[in-house]
Amino acid sequence: MRLRRDRGGGAPVDWLIVGLGNPGSRYAGTRHNIGFEAAGLLARRWELPRARTRFRGLLTEGRTGPGGPRVAVLLPQTYMNEAGQSAGPARGSYRLGLERVLVLHDEIDLPFGEVRARLGGGLAGHNGLKSLKAGLGGPDFARVRIGVGRPDSSDPEIVSAHVLGPFREPRTDVADLVDRAAAAAEAVVLGETEL
Repeated sequence: MRLRRDRGGGAPVDWLIVGLGNPGSRYAGTRHNIGFEAAGLLARRWELPRARTRFRGLLTEGRTGPGGPRVAVLLPQTYMNEAGQSAGPARGSYRLGLERVLVLHDEIDLPFGEVRARLGGGLAGHNGLKSLKAGLGGPDFARVRIGVGRPDSSDPEIVSAHVLGPFREPRTDVADLVDRAAAAAEAVVLGETEL
């Protein structure tokens, strides 16, 4: 499906971009926070103003460039499992259709380094996506899935330790992954990618 490049039906922004992660220095640099990293890179790339606290998150607004789409970038500060409590009210305030919400998140079902964009889909046991489905009113939001790899076990404690632990891959590889995830999100927002 190709998204229309309309202006969001009179909404104050064209896109709400939600980066998933957990607040606090304890979680900085973990696999679960790669959505925060990619969304933060977009905000810097687009030279958006300093984020302020709103909708139980850190929010900044602006344009992707001169004459570009209007965007709001939200980093929920509710912890991953309650991200919908931040994103849902933000979507309501901006009066956006669900397809105009773009979520950047870690994906253990993709190998490390792989990035895929899509509209809607399953939740794959991802508690952040489950919360977003509840808070946003459905699962049919746009996504940039950022591959962080799966451990060699399906034990929930091992999987949790994997996503909440630091990357073992070289820092340059992680930085490249964040950059490619941000580029994939930008392509969606600019209408250069089919979902």
